[in-house]
Amino acid sequence: MSVAFTKEESSETAAETLLPDRPISPHPNLVSEAGLKALELQLRQARDAYEATTAIEDVNERRRQAATPLRDTRYFAARVHSAQLIPHPTSTDTVSFGSTVTFSRDDGRVQTYRIVGEDEADPKAGSISFVSPVAKMLIGKAVGDIVEAGGQELEITAIS
Repeated sequence: MSVAFTKEESSETAAETLLPDRPISPHPNLVSEAGLKALELQLRQARDAYEATTAIEDVNERRRQAATPLRDTRYFAARVHSAQLIPHPTSTDTVSFGSTVTFSRDDGRVQTYRIVGEDEADPKAGSISFVSPVAKMLIGKAVGDIVEAGGQELEITAIS
């Protein structure tokens, strides 16, 4: 039955349950081993959250509660399916995906980041996405190389 022929409350509920999909990046879905495991865990958690909503008797409330886990399940299933596992780098000669790179800024700050996939990136925790502007500039560079980022010079001091 069309929502147009139901109570107004139901049309509001229908609008709440039709959440748009989470945007999927146009970049290749490169992941580290830890990143892939995290995506698989998030997919399981989203599926479990969706399954938990099946016990809700009120159909409108069940739809409301299921909307986010259903959207997350679609997102994480797509990300797991498209994941390209990149092995940990075997060389520390140059910065690459999976490298941990330390650099000093010309203002004296020293920062260390691991270059990872988009879903795994968390700058506050010390990881940046391989598609971030800083990572793009650092990839392929060696210790001692200097790159310019945001009007500052970054000198690579260590790669591990």
